[in-house]
Amino acid sequence: MQTTRNARQLFSRARLLLSRNGVRTAATVSQQNDAQTPQSNQTDTDQGKTTHFGFQTVAESEKEQKVHEVFEQVAQSYDVMNDAMSMGIHRLWKDIFVERLGPTHGMRLLDMAGGTGDISFRYLKYLANQPNTDGRSSHVTISDINQHMLDVGEERSKRLGLTTDKLPNLSIDWQCADAEKLPFKNDGFNAYTIAFGIRNCTHVDKVLSEAYRVLQPGGRFMCLEFSHLTNDTMQWLYDQYSFQVIPPMGQLLAGQWQAYQYLVESIRKFPKQDDFKQMIEKAGFVGVTYENLTFGIVSIHSGFKL
Repeated sequence: MQTTRNARQLFSRARLLLSRNGVRTAATVSQQNDAQTPQSNQTDTDQGKTTHFGFQTVAESEKEQKVHEVFEQVAQSYDVMNDAMSMGIHRLWKDIFVERLGPTHGMRLLDMAGGTGDISFRYLKYLANQPNTDGRSSHVTISDINQHMLDVGEERSKRLGLTTDKLPNLSIDWQCADAEKLPFKNDGFNAYTIAFGIRNCTHVDKVLSEAYRVLQPGGRFMCLEFSHLTNDTMQWLYDQYSFQVIPPMGQLLAGQWQAYQYLVESIRKFPKQDDFKQMIEKAGFVGVTYENLTFGIVSIHSGFKL
């Protein structure tokens, strides 16, 4: 198949690039994970509070800007890289995520870290294919801290015909906002999604608290995020691929080695499934569950506000 040949060619070129560049590799993962503190990303030092940026330790005040710069760099190539890195499987993960959400007419969704619109577009298509005999109005607010990512998403929505003027009983807002300090009123949404974004936030506990605040009683929180494999052998293989292939692939396809090195490292620093489940419960959510996909490479977390 053409896809297989292309993947092999990319892998060969990636190995060549890797041999020419000194980078952190999977050999450091276990040591880095040993230092991880699941309940908080922050530590205190004599210079003030610090947090992780991948495997680096940085001041809290620096992380937001560093993450912002990463996504400024990768915005235009984000979808291409997602396809290349996951061999297209990310599309299935997102399909399953929206299926688990089960959108219904009348829903008001806040899609945080909505970026290029992958989750929201699926939500809109899902509703458009459902009967709406009562003519109920539905809504999505697509929000991201990075305006450049939103610009890419909004342009995509126009190309795909997923705009308010072309979708009956469906409205769409695009708003730049910080997930830790949302500008939305209390109880304004009945569903909140965040896909592949929460691990990039400095204070995950604040993100969860804000999600709880803006949801109506009975509202649902759902998070799709890279996670940790449940099989040690599979985890080792995944680490080899992540550290040996993805950064050089980022260089080849997007001209961005360090940005993708960070993305790989940020996955390893994110709490394990049970630890993140406890964080969601601590924020006030009930009925919290998670579902592993593809051996735990990603997990869907769900909880409800009562």
